[in-house]
Amino acid sequence: MAVVKELLRAEKDGSLSFGNYELNEKTKLSDVEVNGDIYKVKTFRDITKLERNEMLVYESDPGSAVTGFKENGNGVRFRLDAPEDTQVILGLEENAPYRVFINGTDNGIVQTNAGGKLVLSVEMQSGKEAEIEVVKDN
Repeated sequence: MAVVKELLRAEKDGSLSFGNYELNEKTKLSDVEVNGDIYKVKTFRDITKLERNEMLVYESDPGSAVTGFKENGNGVRFRLDAPEDTQVILGLEENAPYRVFINGTDNGIVQTNAGGKLVLSVEMQSGKEAEIEVVKDN
């Protein structure tokens, strides 16, 4: 998967693609309107961060490229590409349990904190993207 050269792109299926971990210097793109929401992306080799209406949606350390990022009322799914193992923070509903799937494998339930942040670690395989799905566990 290639990095997102334009930093943030709305796809025809309603998903978002964002992030460029090949950049050596922090690069920002602000005030991008998609479906009535205002997005901001900050990305380079050390971090990728996406905010919607000034609230955290996604952050990774190190930087990453994300395609097919789509949220619904129960969670989020996306494809992740990064040059090495990556820590991902997602902004979700606060104090809620979510089941995490990485490449189709159930990795158990993770509880968000009072701020709604869910933290997960993704082991990357060279040259392969990871499929991530996080679903609210009712």
